[in-house]
Amino acid sequence: MTESSDSSKQLAQLVDRCQQAMAHAWVVRAFLRHCDEAEDFPELTLISRSIFDVSRALETRVTDPMGYFKMLTKKIGKFRAAVEEFAKQVPEISSHTNFAQSVISLRGSVMILDESLKQAREVAIQAEASKTGPATG
Repeated sequence: MTESSDSSKQLAQLVDRCQQAMAHAWVVRAFLRHCDEAEDFPELTLISRSIFDVSRALETRVTDPMGYFKMLTKKIGKFRAAVEEFAKQVPEISSHTNFAQSVISLRGSVMILDESLKQAREVAIQAEASKTGPATG
């Protein structure tokens, strides 16, 4: 297997890992959109919109890992901020376990996205280094 196909395979696996994390976020979105508290707390729409925005932006690039991680780089900061804002709001909204678990799930999704983005950058750097070859002096 060539270095290029190996890095392509690694990037594709990282995209799959991110998509799994976003699937968890999407389930949280579905819960929040249909919970009784949604009517009384319109701020829940902010995290739902953020999940929707990131999911839709990324899903259009699953067959283009470099484009996927470029888009993730653009979206991750705003998504992380939305998740943390949601985490601050949850105690005011409900003490139900479903809400506490949704915070854990979304923070876990952000953590996986961050880790995968870091790994994708490392793979891209290694692939670029292998193209240029060792430095000669």
